[in-house]
Amino acid sequence: MRNGSRSFLAFLRKKGIALSAKRYLIDAMGSMAMGLFASLLIGTIFGTLAARLGLPWLQEIASFASGAAGPAIAVAIGASLGAPGLVLFSLCAVGAGSYQLGGPLGAYICAVVAAELGKIVSKETRVDILVTPTVTIVSGLLLAMLVGPGVDAVMTGCGVLIMKATELQPFWMGMAVSVLVGMALTLPISSAAICASLGLVGLAGGAATAGCCAQMIGFAVMSFRENRWGGLAAQGLGTSMLQMGNIIRNPRIWIPPTLASAVTGPIATCLFGMENGTAVASGMGTCGLVGPIGVMAAEGFGGAMDILALVLVCFVLPGLLTWLIALPMRKLGWIREGDLRLDL
Repeated sequence: MRNGSRSFLAFLRKKGIALSAKRYLIDAMGSMAMGLFASLLIGTIFGTLAARLGLPWLQEIASFASGAAGPAIAVAIGASLGAPGLVLFSLCAVGAGSYQLGGPLGAYICAVVAAELGKIVSKETRVDILVTPTVTIVSGLLLAMLVGPGVDAVMTGCGVLIMKATELQPFWMGMAVSVLVGMALTLPISSAAICASLGLVGLAGGAATAGCCAQMIGFAVMSFRENRWGGLAAQGLGTSMLQMGNIIRNPRIWIPPTLASAVTGPIATCLFGMENGTAVASGMGTCGLVGPIGVMAAEGFGGAMDILALVLVCFVLPGLLTWLIALPMRKLGWIREGDLRLDL
């Protein structure tokens, strides 16, 4: 029995299959966010520009880009799992069907399973051109039909609950959503994928955007003395995840941007009623300015107060509050010189 188990594990290793939380919950989910970015999110950006500039041809491009979300998610996940070409191409069909039946999370689950099963049979028969696509597509879409509607219902229900709770309790929920989603952005998991799966828009989406911006702009400003302009751009327009190694060495450096998000979240929901119109953008922060663009895509955005809210919540307050909170922590020695340094 042991020899059989060892042989099977050796076969899985040969096929590039390693069962680990990092592989499926960090690498695959991070790739899922990239797939969403390259389809739904870029389509939303195009759609927002088309509406503002009155360009119908760009609106048509936007609809095509957004419509490719399912295949983009599946292919991105397959690529992160090292799927061979024939499996990767077959995942387009899996993504299209599973996204329609189960939403982003359904597409994620089905793509992971289909990719790994496709890899197992890949190049194991003389009729690989038939076997590999069949196993990949059939397994993925059967799973989508089995669990997709349930997964979609659960995630949609959770998202609606969070959004309704934020509308009823904008202060406390604004704070909670801002802090939790902001922390998820900095952790090596995908806050964008989480927000997309929950369909987090409206006030809750605005709070999530505030939290993500607080982490990114906060770390960028707080670490300016160590990382200068390169660090400001890398964290402010890239990702605060760059600080994860420093956070592990000194967790106290995470306090200032997290406290800042606890302030900007309620300001976004209670004072400005700031909303985000695109779920995946709610978890992106200032990465490529996607979060603010999502806010601009919200219905009714456009007045002077909306623009003021966007600038204050996404840029000014995160940097100012984080810097002010970090000052006494530096004097107390909780944050030391070099604690925030990045190897850029």
